[in-house]
Amino acid sequence: MRFRRSASLAAATFAALAAGATVRAQTPPKACASAATQSEMTECADKAFRKADQELNDSYKTIEARLKGDAEKMNRLVTAQRAWIVFRDAECNFAASNVAGGSAYPMTVALCAEAMTNHRLQDLKAYLKCEEGDMSCPVPAK
Repeated sequence: MRFRRSASLAAATFAALAAGATVRAQTPPKACASAATQSEMTECADKAFRKADQELNDSYKTIEARLKGDAEKMNRLVTAQRAWIVFRDAECNFAASNVAGGSAYPMTVALCAEAMTNHRLQDLKAYLKCEEGDMSCPVPAK
């Protein structure tokens, strides 16, 4: 009975997170819809985060390539990205604090990290779409 209650609570937590009711979470991948255990849900959330993180890294590398030869801007980019990573991790740890110490904590942190990473990805992609002469954009046009 206790396991069933825990499994039901985990499923409800996952559903609430997927719906964005708590933490800045996006809907998990469709493959996660069939996840039945906390371990499976955590694994799915982690995979989604890793996918978003890879896309972020790809965009970051493209920006680095465009900034090649501009050491000052490159240093500012590195500083900004490192600060953002610290913020993301701290924010997700705070956002998941209601489940800290529980089995849903890693999943909750991963869902938050995925959502924040996707948001940052959109910021980086916007830098890559700057038009020539846009003084508000630190990344040169293609």
